[in-house]
Amino acid sequence: MTPRLAVHKAKKVPQRTCVGCRQVLQKRQLIRLVRTPEGVRIDPTGKLAGRGAYLHDSRTCWEKALKGAMGAALKMELTETDKLVLKEYASRLPEADTSDGDQVQ
Repeated sequence: MTPRLAVHKAKKVPQRTCVGCRQVLQKRQLIRLVRTPEGVRIDPTGKLAGRGAYLHDSRTCWEKALKGAMGAALKMELTETDKLVLKEYASRLPEADTSDGDQVQ
């Protein structure tokens, strides 16, 4: 009788698409936003209940997403309060896209 060798399967890494630039990356490399009854919230843990959307930690991706793709991804109309909160958060992010090292001009 031959001993069985343990076969280790590679663990699947969840992939998500950035709403701003449409680049697919590992889930942990993106910031999750979630639709809640109170409005859109930033979900640093990635575990809040509700429909989510993902963005790079790049101001340019956030600006693109806020022009329309974010509302579509969350299947809701963003309120002015939601937009204000998200723009305030985006203003603290770096302007360059850190995912691929290219500088935005």
